[in-house]
Amino acid sequence: MVQIPKSEYARRRKALMAQMVPNSIAILPAAAVTVRNRDVEHAYRQDSDFQYLSGFGEPEAVIALIPGREHGAYVLFCRERDPLRELWDGLRAGQEGAIRDYGADDAFPIADIDDILPGLIEGRDRVYTVMGTHPEFDRRLMEWVNQIRAKAGLGAQPPKEFVALDHLLHDMRLYKSAAEVKVMREAAAISARAHLRAMQAARPGLHEYSLEAELDYEFRRGGARLAAYGSIVAAGRNGCILHYQENNAPLRDGDLVLIDAGCELDCYASDITRTFPVSGVFSAEQRAIYEIVLQAQEAAFAQIAPGKHWNQAHEATVRVITDGLVRLGLLQGEVDELIAQEAHRAFYMHRAGHWLGLDVHDVGEYKVGGEWRVLEPGMALTVEPGIYISPQNEQVAKKWRGIGVRIEDDVVVTRHGCEVLTGAVPKAIDEIEALMAAARGARA
Repeated sequence: MVQIPKSEYARRRKALMAQMVPNSIAILPAAAVTVRNRDVEHAYRQDSDFQYLSGFGEPEAVIALIPGREHGAYVLFCRERDPLRELWDGLRAGQEGAIRDYGADDAFPIADIDDILPGLIEGRDRVYTVMGTHPEFDRRLMEWVNQIRAKAGLGAQPPKEFVALDHLLHDMRLYKSAAEVKVMREAAAISARAHLRAMQAARPGLHEYSLEAELDYEFRRGGARLAAYGSIVAAGRNGCILHYQENNAPLRDGDLVLIDAGCELDCYASDITRTFPVSGVFSAEQRAIYEIVLQAQEAAFAQIAPGKHWNQAHEATVRVITDGLVRLGLLQGEVDELIAQEAHRAFYMHRAGHWLGLDVHDVGEYKVGGEWRVLEPGMALTVEPGIYISPQNEQVAKKWRGIGVRIEDDVVVTRHGCEVLTGAVPKAIDEIEALMAAARGARA
């Protein structure tokens, strides 16, 4: 399986420490274990910032980065080896593994953190930390600082200021390295195969969860342990619910199915949406709406390149969708006036995309200094225009109601434009119909 190499984690830590002021320390806790019910836990997933800096996938861990420290700048607190617990819960790296396998300069038992970390904080002018994200850890950090303050009369030197680590770290995460793009390509390829499988399996009489099962099978078959988010499998009017999660309705002849799903590989997300007919053939109305959304996405791709700003892709989708809705008679008026009035929001109420990476809605500012961010090579994002005609919308003819269409792909900004990572899933109407016809023929 494609993974981020150990050398890249070291490079990231070095780059972060180069931005820290002299005589400072950065402290970051791992994600907590979350309980599903009683003594059953959710599958553990590491905090994205912690993962970005360490690649260390265990809970009950803390990173301390201390530029200039005599015994090494990277300190990792983690669980000790414990044969009994490992029999129940799986192997642990322990302190030796933290150094040998994860590049820590020093590693200490997490049980000793109260005795050791205050000494590493004492005398530092600035503490960088992720404030507000881990409330329990914030409380412990303040306890350690107060211990130092209590000894100020004896010469102890508490830190002078606390600074959010997010700004430095999240700006770094916005720019994907070649190794990150390689992992994201593989995640996209697995998710593409899952969408193809779901399209081929679809037929009247199944349920939304039947297609979700096909997605999950292909995710796990490809080596992805988790979905990047709760899969959306929305048939018929459910496609007009943006974050539909029930996934239990029947698939009916004549309906569309909107699937928004992607796997996570080495903690990197993919995010694909395709919309296709249960029967394998689009109706005239479905085809008309679908073609507008597809044209909007193509227009957005043309606006993703170095030097273009973040909002240009969205603006392109708004223009194409507004113009298309006017042509179909679903909106009335001049296109420019309707855009100024945001009339499209009755049918297209979200933006054209979001950053993508370790989080499916990844970190990174969309505006800098009040202006839309200019795109640069290495930035990864989704492109996902849509049209949703509510079943309750009595302002339009009945034949249009309940049609929901979204088309979403993942792209990385390159030196000359963008690379579409998820293009292996067909989205032209003729290609979709041909794929589904072939699947029907194979079942017959």
